[in-house]
Amino acid sequence: MSAKPPDINAHVSGVLRDLAAAQTDKFKARGFKRAAAAVMSLDQPIDALAGPAGALPDLPNIGPSSRKIIEEVLRTGTSARMEREVATSRRGHEITRGRDRRGQFLSRVEVRRVLETPAAAGVVGLSDYRGDFQMHSVWSDGGMTLEELVDGCLARGYIYAAISDHSHGLKIAGGMSMEEVTRQHRAIDVINDVQAGKFRLIKGVEANIQADGALDLAPADVGRFEMVLAAPHSQLRGTHDQTARLERAVRTPGVHVLAHPRGRQGTTRAGIHADWERVFAAAVASNVAIEIDGDPARQDLDYSTAERALAAGCLFALDSDAHSVSELAYADTAVAHARLAGIPADRVLNCWPLERLLDWLARRQGRAASVTSGSRG
Repeated sequence: MSAKPPDINAHVSGVLRDLAAAQTDKFKARGFKRAAAAVMSLDQPIDALAGPAGALPDLPNIGPSSRKIIEEVLRTGTSARMEREVATSRRGHEITRGRDRRGQFLSRVEVRRVLETPAAAGVVGLSDYRGDFQMHSVWSDGGMTLEELVDGCLARGYIYAAISDHSHGLKIAGGMSMEEVTRQHRAIDVINDVQAGKFRLIKGVEANIQADGALDLAPADVGRFEMVLAAPHSQLRGTHDQTARLERAVRTPGVHVLAHPRGRQGTTRAGIHADWERVFAAAVASNVAIEIDGDPARQDLDYSTAERALAAGCLFALDSDAHSVSELAYADTAVAHARLAGIPADRVLNCWPLERLLDWLARRQGRAASVTSGSRG
C-alpha cells in the first residue's frame, strides 16, 4: 500500500468522484457523488472510523457500493474498479486530467487542522473574522429568510454581513428584479433599525459577469447597492482565454469583489482559463478585492492561486456562499485557504472594523458611508 495521503478524506472523495464521472447510469453517478461529498464533510479522518478488519460502519449518505470502494482505497490507496471504469470511459482523459486539481480541495478534517495549526504573526484566523459577504436568501436561490440569516450570523459572533442575492440576469438562480431589490432594501432597513449597535446587514448583490465582461446590471442599478460582488456563471468549461472578460468586470465602476473568480466545480469543472497575474493586477489597480469562496464544491480561489493574488497586492474577501444557515460554516474553509496562502488579516475585508469597511465600500461607490442604518430606498 502507498503512503497515506496528507488529506485522506479528500483522496477518498476524489476516487469516488472519478468513479461517478465514469458512470453512464445517472442513478449510480448520483450515489457516488453523494458519497464523495459525505466523505469530505466528515468530522474525522475516514480511516479512523474503520474497524480492526478495515470495515467501515454505516455512514450517512454512503451506500454499500461506495463503502466497498472506500474500504478498498483504505487498504490499497486506490480502487481497481474506478481505474478500470475510468480507463474504458469516453471521458477517461478528462477525468484523469481532473486529478491534478484534487490536491487543491480541503476536506472538513483538513480545514480544522489548518485552522488549529499556529500560523505566522498577522496571518488571518477565525478570531479575526467579523462577517461574511456572500450568502443567498429566499429572495433568490437561498433557503433562509433575512431574519434567519441575521440570527445565524449573530450566533457565529459576526458584527456585520452582506446579503448578496443574485441579480436579475441569472434567472436560473432566481435573480431579483430591481423592483424586488427595492422591497428587499426596505426589509433590510427594518432589520438594521432593530439591530442598531449590534449588527449591520449590508445591501449587496451578486451580479453576473456576462461573456463580454459586462455586468447584468445597468450602471445606475449598480449604484443602488452598498456592496457589489461580480461573478462568472457561464462559459466555465471552455479552454479559451478569458482574461479580458475578467479585467473588464473588475474595472467596472462600483464593483467591490471579484467572486469565485474561476467558477470551478469540484474536480469535474476546471473553470475559467485566464492570465491570473493580469487579472490580479487589474483588481489592484481598481481597488477590487478577490474572493475565496468557501463552498466545499468551489473552494475558489484555492490557496495556491491565492498566494499569487497576495503577491500581486490584492485585497481579499473570504466568504461562505451560504444558501442556508448551516452553510455559514463554509466560511471556515475560505479562512483555511487564506491561512495556507499566508494572507494577513489586514488584507481581508471581512476582518476590518465596520467603520473602515463601510468607508471603503462607500468610496468605491462614490458616496458617503453610513455606519448605523445604511442608505435607504
